[in-house]
Amino acid sequence: MKNYKYIYIAAMTMISAASMAQGLNSAYFTNDYKYRHDLNPAFGNDQNYVSFPGFGNINVKTMGNFGYEDIVFDNPMYPTESDKKKTTFMNPYIKDGLSGFNKGNNIIGSELSIAILSAGFKAFNGYNTIEVNSRTNVAGVLPYELFEFAKNTGNRTYNIGDINMEALSFAEVAFGHSHNIGKRLRIGAKIKILFGIADASFKFKNVTADLENSNKWTISGDAQANVSMKGFKYKSETKDYKSSTGTYERINNVDVNGAGLGGFGIAADLGGIYKVTQDFTLSAALLDLGFINWSNNMSAENNNKSFTFDGFHDVSVKSNGTNPIDNQTDKYSDQIANFVNLQDKGDKGRRKTSIGATANIGCEYSLPVYRKLTFGLLGSQRINGKYSWTEGRLSANIAPIKWLDGGMNVAVNTFTTSMGWILNIHPKGINLFIGMDHVLGKCSKEYIPLSSNASASFGFNITW
Repeated sequence: MKNYKYIYIAAMTMISAASMAQGLNSAYFTNDYKYRHDLNPAFGNDQNYVSFPGFGNINVKTMGNFGYEDIVFDNPMYPTESDKKKTTFMNPYIKDGLSGFNKGNNIIGSELSIAILSAGFKAFNGYNTIEVNSRTNVAGVLPYELFEFAKNTGNRTYNIGDINMEALSFAEVAFGHSHNIGKRLRIGAKIKILFGIADASFKFKNVTADLENSNKWTISGDAQANVSMKGFKYKSETKDYKSSTGTYERINNVDVNGAGLGGFGIAADLGGIYKVTQDFTLSAALLDLGFINWSNNMSAENNNKSFTFDGFHDVSVKSNGTNPIDNQTDKYSDQIANFVNLQDKGDKGRRKTSIGATANIGCEYSLPVYRKLTFGLLGSQRINGKYSWTEGRLSANIAPIKWLDGGMNVAVNTFTTSMGWILNIHPKGINLFIGMDHVLGKCSKEYIPLSSNASASFGFNITW
């Protein structure tokens, strides 16, 4: 990795790639979806199962209020004055380049969850699960004024505000159990042992940009990066002070030597289901209550709270069948390195980070005249500081025959309105499911979703 790619790639991943999710919310009310216990640990299954290694449960998801279609545009100069078909919103000939960005905060995040190995079985007067999962989260909060400054809509002072980004990757080993208490109440819990792979955060507070002359800006603000990862190091280059004599070291590169675990932690899931009547059920769960203790904290800050910057410049985007953003990584990341202007502060030692919790509250009603058809309402709240979000999802679910069930739903969340679905096939011996919390819309020629809201889940399991 070089030239701030650990920051840059995190941002571009959120914009241009579908990455990850804890579970498929569309399947919360699907009776024999094998991984309902990931959404509420009180849920059990009619069948025992063991996952096909690495393919039992794969969830990918992105959520946000801006995306690829707001960053990349058709080049108005093509083909007469440019050989590039695509350009970015910063191109001065794109007049409505800022129309896709929220006037407040622009939030985007992605999640990826892969069940490396999972099993569920009936024993100990209830239902039990054992899981080994790999999970990754990436999120960013970018103010509208940052994009406005990048496009440079006028030679004036920009009060950009705060820029926040984070990325987290870890593995978990989870042990779950659920059982009935009486005829109406069922409870469940999971204990998770967490193995930290990497955690990175970047904060740039109270950022302002003042025009110094026709092509120079004075950037002010407090920038800090913290990275916890085995073998991670910053690399620096020598720069001259602009306002005084002498030199200083500025980070322009990172390096990772070797691999290993960077931290350990623990988390818990708690859940309950209460059958009010034969046809009406309430449920609630609180997931991922936990933290990771990291063994190192590679810190970086901007020593000079004010420094000069040449401004962001548009780079023509290639469209030749490969990832258009990735082809220009070095050119953009050089600009980002100049903008954040960080200096290496060394290893600050141990630190503790949360993994972000999620609350689910659901109610389900089955039609007395045809109990194979049910309607459900699920409310979800992601609890993760600046990266929190809220969603409400209304679903219709049907199980026409014993080995087939599924449903469709509509959702309204912090970012958008979406439609989801789930198809779950589970005859004796196998289980195959596929679904989406957000139906995939239009894609670019490189198969990148134009919207930042995308979702896909699928899995294959052995049952008995």
